[in-house]
Amino acid sequence: MTHSDVPFPSVRSLLPADGVYYRACNLCEAICGLELTVKGGEVVDVRGDTSDPLSKGHICPKGAMLPDLHRDPDRLKRPLRREGSAWVEMEWEDALDYVVERLKAVQAQHGPDAVGVYQGNPSVHNSGTLLSAGGFLKALGTRNFYSATSVDQLPHHRAALEMLGHPLLLPIPDVDRTDFLLMMGANPAASNGSILTAPGLKERLKAIRGRGGRVVLLDPRRTESAAYAEHHFIRPGTDAALLLSLLHVIFAEHLEKPGRLLDFTDGLDALRAAALPYSPEAVARQTGLDAEFIRTLARDFAASPSAVAYGRIGLSTQAFGGLCQWLLNALNIVTGNFDREGGAMLPLPAFDQLMRAKKGERPLHRSASRVRGLPEFDGEFPSAALAEEMDTPGAGQIRAFISVAGNPVLSTPDGARLDKALEGLEFMVSIDPYLNETTRHADVILPPATGLETEHYDVIFHHFAVRNTARLNPAVFPIGPDQRFDWQIFGGLRERLTGARGNDPAARLALGLKHGPYKLELDALKAAPHGLDFGPMKPCLPQRLLNEQGRIQLAPQSFLDDLPRLDAALSAPVPAFVLIGRRQLRSNNSWMHNTPRLMRGTDRCTLMLHPDDAAKLGVEAGEQLNVTSRVGSVTVPAEVTDTLMPGVVSLPHGFGHGRSGTRLSVAQQHPGASYNDLSDPLLLDELTGNAAVSGVPVEVAKVAQRVEVEVLSAD
Repeated sequence: MTHSDVPFPSVRSLLPADGVYYRACNLCEAICGLELTVKGGEVVDVRGDTSDPLSKGHICPKGAMLPDLHRDPDRLKRPLRREGSAWVEMEWEDALDYVVERLKAVQAQHGPDAVGVYQGNPSVHNSGTLLSAGGFLKALGTRNFYSATSVDQLPHHRAALEMLGHPLLLPIPDVDRTDFLLMMGANPAASNGSILTAPGLKERLKAIRGRGGRVVLLDPRRTESAAYAEHHFIRPGTDAALLLSLLHVIFAEHLEKPGRLLDFTDGLDALRAAALPYSPEAVARQTGLDAEFIRTLARDFAASPSAVAYGRIGLSTQAFGGLCQWLLNALNIVTGNFDREGGAMLPLPAFDQLMRAKKGERPLHRSASRVRGLPEFDGEFPSAALAEEMDTPGAGQIRAFISVAGNPVLSTPDGARLDKALEGLEFMVSIDPYLNETTRHADVILPPATGLETEHYDVIFHHFAVRNTARLNPAVFPIGPDQRFDWQIFGGLRERLTGARGNDPAARLALGLKHGPYKLELDALKAAPHGLDFGPMKPCLPQRLLNEQGRIQLAPQSFLDDLPRLDAALSAPVPAFVLIGRRQLRSNNSWMHNTPRLMRGTDRCTLMLHPDDAAKLGVEAGEQLNVTSRVGSVTVPAEVTDTLMPGVVSLPHGFGHGRSGTRLSVAQQHPGASYNDLSDPLLLDELTGNAAVSGVPVEVAKVAQRVEVEVLSAD
């Protein structure tokens, strides 16, 4: 196929016909079904689709704003090329030619690894990108791949690989049938669920308690989810010690009951020995939890008719995220709450990513990053190494960069250093619909059609869903003649590199569905506007295990070897202040801050701190604070609240807008401060490579106090 044969859209009306349209929201992992009413070419009403078998009518403020994103005047629709400080529109063919020409030139001079790639979180929220980008990226021949995975969820994938045999074998809490939900470091009332696709989680939490069950939440902050649970404070970074202590009690009091799991599980004795030193009395001081509470919690969890432990961001983004996710799985397995109703289970999606998985394959530690020697996992290096790979001279230095649907300046550790490193690149291209804090450094921006303009199927999040469903989301709005879909952009780039475009996403989707577990035809899915329901999760082990042994590995050696690092941290002095993040219902990383209706109200980028800490600092609510870490400093207003433990401060993630050169008119009116100007790339979960952006040691000082000290010292 030649460039001129590309199936670009024809000139036609850009207005949809009046009527009711059904599709799912793809802004977050909940994938809630929506009912959209169109009149006069505009969406005039958005509500939850009550016929959706997964979401059953649930909708959050973000989903209601999809029409606002479609109308956003700052959204780009044609390629832009930077010329000095100005941006000039390009024709698509010229833009694609130019990008590939520049990438080839950099690789010809410096080698294939001179090109680096970062894929942001939205990449997996769009089947067009997910099913088409791989061919282009593989054609580049570089090993320098990075993504949001290693600042978000890598510990989940490492535990899944080591214990069950594949990074996508992620156990999901069966919240709809459990009698006891133990949540750690998770805030589903704000996140809508994460690595837990369960729309309307607040109602699901209420339902657990309504049927006589319990929900227990352990978190350094009394979050929005605490309204639906029994909340207890725990000191940041000590969750692994608590989980070991729960296992200690269960083993010491002979409360373990793995049942049929024992027939295909190895490592029970090794896990018992590992938990032995962590009695409740031994960890009470470090965790901030009473020893008797820990002992009672273990007994109650083990005695419940069904129970499941679930941990998310607060666990995965700390220095011991890998240990936490391993021990959560282990707790569920040891108590028999694994691969059973009401416990942790494995979904079986209609488009099953595991169908072509090779049993026994271990995609980790096959290479190491150039500067720090950090190991790769599943073809990616830790994103905490991205800036140093750009600004450290030498063979293999990243000199050209491709950002795909990401804003790593605001979302990866030490964003200020990355911001500066991007300035020194020889070439950069961004595939993104916005001119934001990262893409402003690009030489070319290739903006894909997005949101209500795209056909979409959730390839990934059905792997995390509490119920097996499938839904194809048709486009509501046709795209204009000057727009391109993401798969057309990736196909055009790939063709210029290799001469082959590859299949479009619809063809790949149809093939995957047809050969999937339900032998589903794409036309049948299209004929079901509300989606298809294949029922709740069902037991599937040991058949679905993909490790070489075909057995659950309860005590992988790599996790056991990491325990001395935990012991050393637990005995170290506690910093005066540690920083944790927080989720907000009207925000989604850095995505939604350009939506006027979501940005109404008081400033939400504040530093939360406990009243006792505020009194020590002499600060009142609304006063400005300087927060300083090893890598940087930000100034934010104080929010004094007893919802935090003393010594813990909290800043939301995703702010820090307003840098020159962006076109984010609303976000620049609410710039806030970037959490990742404080997070430290040297702080890692050394086991998995995930950035430890939670529990960062910081200094906090009232701005007026700091100025006064500086004046006195100058005299």
